[in-house]
Amino acid sequence: MFLDDVRLPADALVGSEDAAIAQLFAGLNPERIMGAASAVGMGRFAINKAVEYVKTRQVWKVPIGSHQGLSHPLAQNHIEIELAKLMMQKAATLYDSGDDFGAAESANMAKYAAGEASVRAVDQAVQSLGGNGLTKEYGIAAAVNASKLARIAPVSREMILNFVAQTSLGLPRSY
Repeated sequence: MFLDDVRLPADALVGSEDAAIAQLFAGLNPERIMGAASAVGMGRFAINKAVEYVKTRQVWKVPIGSHQGLSHPLAQNHIEIELAKLMMQKAATLYDSGDDFGAAESANMAKYAAGEASVRAVDQAVQSLGGNGLTKEYGIAAAVNASKLARIAPVSREMILNFVAQTSLGLPRSY
């Protein structure tokens, strides 16, 4: 769809006349918080599927989840997802309280942490289930590509790192 030369009445204006960029940026924090929430949910889904599988799958009459090679990575994934969830909740609280700077910093950090944790959790779930991790039956295969999206949309990891370096750490702008 293309909209060229469209005129609207003055009362259709969203926000003040000279604040277009501010209106645009006002939507970025909730977008990043929702992206983090989605990634946290995806990570939890993958961990839950993997845990269920390694508890019941037996080799030599022992659940494979009793081996640290499987239990420790899943525990690490669980910790990372929970940490991302806490940062997401902090970002949402700051946003709701009207702290724009705090919300921006936390929303970016939450989006970064959740995206990274989600990718690692989904990857570990596939590894834990072996070949079953890529079948439709367990639902993890669909999360492989979706979890990667959490790293790049709506903002890439690199742009988040730029923001944190410049805004949180006071480093010179690098782009």
